[in-house]
Parts: sequence; C-alpha cells; structure tokens
Amino acid sequence: MSYALDFGWLSQALEPILRGALATIFLTVVTGALGTICSILGAAAARSGSVSLRSAVDTYVELIRNTPFLVQLFFIFFGLPSLGLRLDATVAAILAMTINLSAYGTEIVGAGLDAVSRGQREAGQALGLRPRLVFLKIVLPQALRVIFPALTSQIVIMMLESAVVSQIAVRDLTYEADMLQARTFRAFETYLVVTAIYLGMSVVLRRVMVRGGRKLLAGGVS
Repeated sequence: MSYALDFGWLSQALEPILRGALATIFLTVVTGALGTICSILGAAAARSGSVSLRSAVDTYVELIRNTPFLVQLFFIFFGLPSLGLRLDATVAAILAMTINLSAYGTEIVGAGLDAVSRGQREAGQALGLRPRLVFLKIVLPQALRVIFPALTSQIVIMMLESAVVSQIAVRDLTYEADMLQARTFRAFETYLVVTAIYLGMSVVLRRVMVRGGRKLLAGGVS
C-alpha cells in the first residue's frame, strides 16, 4: 500500500494556520502571565500563618493536579452556564488554562521559596524591612532564579495542552487544523505540518523565556 504526499493545498491554508498559531500564542502569553502571578500568590499563601488558607491552597492544588484538564475546561464552559455563568469560549479557555497552570506553578514556586535559606529572611528583617518587602525584594527573586527553568517548562507544557480548547470551538491552531483536514481530506499532511509548527513554537518560546529570564533575574537561569 502506497501513499502519495500532497502539500498542494498548503499555499491556500497559510492564512488559517497563521491565525490559529497566533491564537495559540495569545492564549499562552495571557495564561503564562496570569498563571505566574497566581502561582506566586498561591505559594505565598500556602506558607502563610493561616491554617485555613494553607488548607484551601493545598486542596485546590490537589484537585486540579488530579483531574484531567479537558474535564476542567468542560466544567467551566459547559457546567457553569447551569449556574447562570456563561463565558465566551476564549475567556473560558484562558480561565481553565490559568487555573490549571497555577496549580502546578504553585508547587514549583513553593519549592523555590523553600530553597531560600532562612538566614536571607532574617538578614532582611535585621535591616528593618517589613515582611512583605523581605518577600518581594529578597526571597522571591532568589526563588525565581531557582525555579525559572521548571516554570518555563510548565508554561510550554500548558501551550501544548491548549490544543484541547479546540473542543469548545476556540479557533486555535488545532481547531484550524481540524477544519483544514475536513476540507482537504489530507489528514496526514495537515497534522504533520501542525506538529512541526507546535514543535517550532515550543522551541522558540523556551528560548525566548530563558533569554528574558537571564535579563530579568540577573543570570540565574541556565
């Protein structure tokens, strides 16, 4: 059995492929920023003096990490309207991705916070800094230097997992690929091209984040 590759359709498909790739990048950038902020807040809350707050964060992390992302997405998009909260598909995708990334990110950032020696905190307090400034100026920068590679990897993973948002009709790269293969009947070629694009975006995103991390975190990223 032989199969003849045919990429003749590709020249006319560049526009929807580009549109889908840009949508995926948009989702990743927004989710990466929101997820990182929520991860820092979650990790700080988990190490606060409030037992109820720590328990709430721990419960949230365990719940999200032990349920499929697709189920979380469907719960937000299809489940919440039953309670009167109907969200746009793109907003639902960003919310689901942020919630998912934040759960994993909270654990990653938390590991970085734990890696900063207690002496660093005590030195800041000895200088008369308030606990919040000690965290923001001394502890957090050192923690981010430690966990930045792991956080970068998690954001890349989230970008790849974003392919499932096509299931709620978000016009990302996978959605456009599904539409193309339905029109051209060239599923192998379509998904081969899309696979290569996802691979390229992953490599570029990782390099951009590492390079940016080196500048922002003063050389602590490798």
